[in-house]
Amino acid sequence: MKNKLIHALAATAVAATMLSAPTIGAAADTANAKVIAQGKKIAFSRSKGNCLACHMIKGGSLPGNIGPALIAMKLRYPDKQKLYNKIWGKPELEVKYSMMPPFGRHVILTDDQIKKVVEFIYTL
Repeated sequence: MKNKLIHALAATAVAATMLSAPTIGAAADTANAKVIAQGKKIAFSRSKGNCLACHMIKGGSLPGNIGPALIAMKLRYPDKQKLYNKIWGKPELEVKYSMMPPFGRHVILTDDQIKKVVEFIYTL
């Protein structure tokens, strides 16, 4: 009798865990979608990121062509931190004569804003 009770409780615990896991994952997906949307807003904003001034970005209007098109970003930057460092403006990652400002180093965007832009760009 005691073993049956233990097995029943264990089965109930496993079932409860399995049922709650998608809810946790869905909440994380919703939070990430919010961050991505905020990153897109910053990237497309003419007064903040202004990425469209130089880059073609899917969904953007009046893109520039000074910088490369922002496509296949996960392939181009498999390490998300390197993309962050590039946008932030780490001196060792600067391209000579590039028009891209060092957004973090020159305090054009905050670290939090840059992280959101990176999350958005990583979806491209």
